[in-house]
Amino acid sequence: MSTKIGIIGAMEIEVETLKKEMTITGTKTIANMEFNEGMLGNTDVVVVKSGIGKVNAGICVQILASVFNVTNVINTGAAGSLDAKIDIGDFVVSTDCVYHDVDATIFGYKKGEVPQTGLREFPADKDMIEGIKKAAKEADITSKLWDGRICSGDQFISDNAVKDAIKKEFNGLCTEMEGAAIAHACYINKIPFVILRAISDKADGSDMLDYPEFEKKAAHDCASLTLSFIKNLK
Repeated sequence: MSTKIGIIGAMEIEVETLKKEMTITGTKTIANMEFNEGMLGNTDVVVVKSGIGKVNAGICVQILASVFNVTNVINTGAAGSLDAKIDIGDFVVSTDCVYHDVDATIFGYKKGEVPQTGLREFPADKDMIEGIKKAAKEADITSKLWDGRICSGDQFISDNAVKDAIKKEFNGLCTEMEGAAIAHACYINKIPFVILRAISDKADGSDMLDYPEFEKKAAHDCASLTLSFIKNLK
């Protein structure tokens, strides 16, 4: 089976760079999402803006699987840092993803564990992780690239106490609103995935006046690294 990669960004600023670089051969609108089919370099891709949040992200993956038959999925975009050593402008590539806002502990489940599944962590594809790292080196990315856990929930984290609780419980590197849902949907469909995020904020409410500028740069940088990864594929 030839490679066909679905590339998801939650917002237009997270996919516009990729759409400008690709040769678009067709578009389909499904569930209010525009799926752009075409080529990036020599690789078949489908680039789509999912919309923000876990439900949009999960639906998007299912469409990519059922309608477009993608073989791999990449999620690109911005995130908030959970670790003091990870600065605005740095990258995080997922080793796995967890939901920080799933809580059925009253029934004996671990925090973050999806009830009746036995699943708390959704591991990313090791080959795709290494491919991202290789692309970062070959593209001469000057920002630091960290690999580790990404925590997701339907919350924009901007409070130190909430941030610290997520960090303590899950030991994640960053937090955002789609990655774990994408990981979960990929797991169910047996599709290898990786989540790549550029840090736009510290998840503590600081620098919010500059956030739109940081978010735009993070989205662009993350898309650029995704593009390098795709074009590096044989």
